[in-house]
Amino acid sequence: MICKEFVTVLVRDPRIQKEDSWHSYIDYEIFIHTNSICFTRKTSCVRRRYREFLWLRQRLQSNAVLIQLPELPSRTPFFNMNNPNHVDHRRQGLQEFLEKVLQDALLLSDSRLHLFLQTQLSPEDMEACVSGQTKYSVADAIHSFASLNRRFPIEDEERKKEKNDADSDSESSSSGLGPSDDSISCGCKASPASEES
Repeated sequence: MICKEFVTVLVRDPRIQKEDSWHSYIDYEIFIHTNSICFTRKTSCVRRRYREFLWLRQRLQSNAVLIQLPELPSRTPFFNMNNPNHVDHRRQGLQEFLEKVLQDALLLSDSRLHLFLQTQLSPEDMEACVSGQTKYSVADAIHSFASLNRRFPIEDEERKKEKNDADSDSESSSSGLGPSDDSISCGCKASPASEES
């Protein structure tokens, strides 16, 4: 039986973050669950803010000039982060943006998209990684981020199976992104398949 390829993306759990005593912003959890061969990790969870989505869209557009990218929810001077309707409207728009982006094979080939969805690297660090200015590759960055965060049950089973199938070849944690510690959690909740939208 051949399973149909899928990519589920959820943008959820908006949280107000304090930048300093005067500035705050909202970030959103991006949860990915997929069986697509395009993705290094089959489940991942990161937090991103609106301006990082703006950066991603601009970079994707500059690398795929012939594609009409979906729009992001507009930046409005009347946005109120304390208004649940404003926050949820933006969250829905961000999710719709990612759902449409993830349906395009050309956009799926962009390493920045994968770093955006599967690491907490800043836009500057993503650019450095993609342009080869770091000690680590895109895949190293994604694997290191995943090893620093809680694993999802499905990936634990896959990892155990891979370890049993593998020879004595093991992955090195010397990617330059820090030590590996599975006990650290990013606070993301594993999502049952029933939450797919």
